[in-house]
Amino acid sequence: MADMTRGYLHWVNERGTMLPIGPVLLSPSSLFSALHREVIEKKPEKFKVECLNDIKNLFYPNTEPFYAAFGNRPTDVYSYKEVGVPLNRIFTVNPKGELVQEHAKTNISSYVRLGEVVDHVFPLKMRASSSDFPCSDTYSHFTYWRQQLPRVDHAGTTPPQTPLPSS
Repeated sequence: MADMTRGYLHWVNERGTMLPIGPVLLSPSSLFSALHREVIEKKPEKFKVECLNDIKNLFYPNTEPFYAAFGNRPTDVYSYKEVGVPLNRIFTVNPKGELVQEHAKTNISSYVRLGEVVDHVFPLKMRASSSDFPCSDTYSHFTYWRQQLPRVDHAGTTPPQTPLPSS
């Protein structure tokens, strides 16, 4: 079943967009055991919680490996909450392909919209020192044009501010 699953995931292609290459975590139990758990017991979250906890324990106690999570069923939401993913970073994909943020069910969005605000929702990866703009945070529009905070001397008075150059 592992080869079939990997083959299927490699085959998925929607107008040129494919799934990223990465690990596929499969149940180590037998096919019949997995079917019993998923179909008869109707508890697919049992494997998912165990699997996610195993991954989490690889990082413990240094960091929290899960920042956000995406799923398409209530059992996915349950699994992500069990391993400590904050509710405001759990997203479900409804049958229309829309993203629903779990802590605010009325907040319906899309992957395109999430892509537009990705830098505000998800932490930036550390940039390599060979970045094209190594000081981009220092010389951004925000830091250049913002008003300077007033200086306060030890006597409690505020000295006059020098005006910003006008353009």
